[in-house]
Amino acid sequence: MTDDDPTFRIPQHPTRRYRRRGGVEYDGGTVFSVRPTRDLDEATLVKLVRSILDRQPYRYGDWFDLPMPLYLVHDDVTGDTFRVAIRDGVVELHVLPETEPDGLRAFYHRLAANFEGDWTVTHRNG
Repeated sequence: MTDDDPTFRIPQHPTRRYRRRGGVEYDGGTVFSVRPTRDLDEATLVKLVRSILDRQPYRYGDWFDLPMPLYLVHDDVTGDTFRVAIRDGVVELHVLPETEPDGLRAFYHRLAANFEGDWTVTHRNG
């Protein structure tokens, strides 16, 4: 799916599964890929995403020691929680079980408003 003004309709929410030895896993779900129409390096995308997350209405954590930027994000206005990852020149919005379109749409609009250029949005189901 590609859309000029994406609705972020979520075709499939993931199922949360708690492992016996601790931790949580997600089965299925939807990931939205938000790609700038001109190439941006990872450092520029990280700076852009962090500049948005560092302002209201967001609270986020990036405590994972991973080889890519990954943030657990909560929008205090919409009440939505989702993950944001930056990989291969794309900002990925990972839907969690309670994520609704409003929070994803708000993040996308803030991203687009803070960058001079166009974006394409696609999604895939996991």
